[in-house]
Amino acid sequence: MKNKKLAQFSFLHSLLAVIYIGLVAILMLNLENWVGQQNINQPWGVMGFLLLFVISATVVGGLVLGRPIIMYLDNQKKSALELLLYTVVWLFIWMVLIFVLIAWL
Repeated sequence: MKNKKLAQFSFLHSLLAVIYIGLVAILMLNLENWVGQQNINQPWGVMGFLLLFVISATVVGGLVLGRPIIMYLDNQKKSALELLLYTVVWLFIWMVLIFVLIAWL
């Protein structure tokens, strides 16, 4: 796969991961207002949080690792590693941008 295509895939995958993480962050910040503090501190609240964690790890893991694993198994090892590296670099760039935004606000 060409480097331009790998960069596009990695940008899209990292953007989708950032959007998903943002949605989970919004959910976590507002959950107390929606269900009440007393419900969050119950066993069901802890179970819900752990399920959200597992689902989030699966979704983001699929976005970051899914295509590189498929490419690696299809004997496109160099492209798979490049795609993984590009995706991690994009995630790092998103993180820096978010920290800059936090510091600026």
